[in-house]
Amino acid sequence: MKPLRVEVWSDIACPWCWVGKRHLEQAIAGAGDLGDVEVVSRAFELDPAAPQQPEPGLDLVARLARKYGASMQQAQQMIDRMTQVGAADGLDFRFDRVVPVRTFDAHRLLHWAALEGRQPQLVEALFRAYMHEGRAVSDHDVLVELAAQAGLDPERARATLAGDAYTQEVRAEQKKARELGITGVPFFVVDGRYGISGAQPAAVLRKVLEQARSEQAEQAPAADDPLACGPDGCDVPA
Repeated sequence: MKPLRVEVWSDIACPWCWVGKRHLEQAIAGAGDLGDVEVVSRAFELDPAAPQQPEPGLDLVARLARKYGASMQQAQQMIDRMTQVGAADGLDFRFDRVVPVRTFDAHRLLHWAALEGRQPQLVEALFRAYMHEGRAVSDHDVLVELAAQAGLDPERARATLAGDAYTQEVRAEQKKARELGITGVPFFVVDGRYGISGAQPAAVLRKVLEQARSEQAEQAPAADDPLACGPDGCDVPA
């Protein structure tokens, strides 16, 4: 049976997306016999206007307050709640270290990583770098280092970032998000049929995965089905 594909629109700068990634991993691990599950990360920028280079003196609390028109106290409360949510899933958010920068180049690198079969490793490295280590994931030297950590060729990573490689592919994924009506992330599309918005609990994701796999199995012709199709066409019983 073909792999069950789960497309995940997310952004490295989104803490809920890291939580959602953990929930999806838990769902896959606890969903019985799902067979092969292919998880593909799709590009979504929460803040396309974020600076390409770090802005001195602008921490995440100030940026959140400015973005949402909130007070510094309200912004800090948002961060405190998110820290508690992450801790429940074993994620050590360090928002005091976060460097708010644009993530477009990171998404370009992720597209290349998918072609190399190392996208899951790079996704995790990017989340950890941004949310825990406080690294500027717009910096090409940082991205090359993270690519190497994910098992990718650092020189090819640098060459990819030096030009505009995969810019159109990232734009296409962002366009697809708009067509699907995605306004927030994470957003999961299971088997091209089921859309799930937000970092839903693992049990919710597991139920959808099992349902999609069950329907996929029902649609697949049995090996001894007289209507089964082979390489030369479909047999019709007399």
